[in-house]
Amino acid sequence: MYLLIPAAGVGKRMGSNRNKLLLEVHSKTIIAWTLLAAEAASSIKWIGIISQPSDWPDFKSIIADLPLTKPIEFIIGGATRQESVYNGLQALPPEAEQVLIHDGARCLATPNLLNACAAAIRHCAGLIAAIPVKDTIKVVDHNGIIQSTPDRQHLWAAQTPQGFNVQLLKQCHAEGILQGWEVTDDAALFEKCGIEVRIVEGEETNLKVTTPQDLAIAEFILSHREKASTTRQK
Repeated sequence: MYLLIPAAGVGKRMGSNRNKLLLEVHSKTIIAWTLLAAEAASSIKWIGIISQPSDWPDFKSIIADLPLTKPIEFIIGGATRQESVYNGLQALPPEAEQVLIHDGARCLATPNLLNACAAAIRHCAGLIAAIPVKDTIKVVDHNGIIQSTPDRQHLWAAQTPQGFNVQLLKQCHAEGILQGWEVTDDAALFEKCGIEVRIVEGEETNLKVTTPQDLAIAEFILSHREKASTTRQK
């Protein structure tokens, strides 16, 4: 399975003036944890990191210190996530039929989740990892007035990995450029093109590290995992 990792963003909400994936959590950078999960996922055989060339020296230095065996390609990122993924699709090896796309900031995704998505995408056109919403959600207008309360039975919080048939996703991206669509994930392009996208049960701990609070939560989760692993080995 081919894996694209969008990693071109700057951590504005993190209060950082550099790529947030270079920040450390539990003694490793965010991008390092993401790459280690991909390395441990038996289904992944190729990794493309989509980022700005200015970050490549730092990323390459991090990779050099990790026990990685899978080929890693660097791909120039765009001004938006949508543009970055488009660039990533063009850089895939020609034999790639399916692809997983996983945000570099979701450094807590487990190898099991990556493997589950890789297995599922072989039997559908598109999928996303997602979890059921626990909170009651309100639809609010620009004046801050509640307009409706959707039934949360039908609400899922989208995560990554997201998986797609490569040719179909390329076609959807081309249509998105033609129509001027601006979307925040690739599943939305499939939806706009009328192509079914399935749900694969995600993980509660698979949060996107976006704020300093997220860093603290990630630190706690990784510390807990380390203690659990040490206990099992005794």
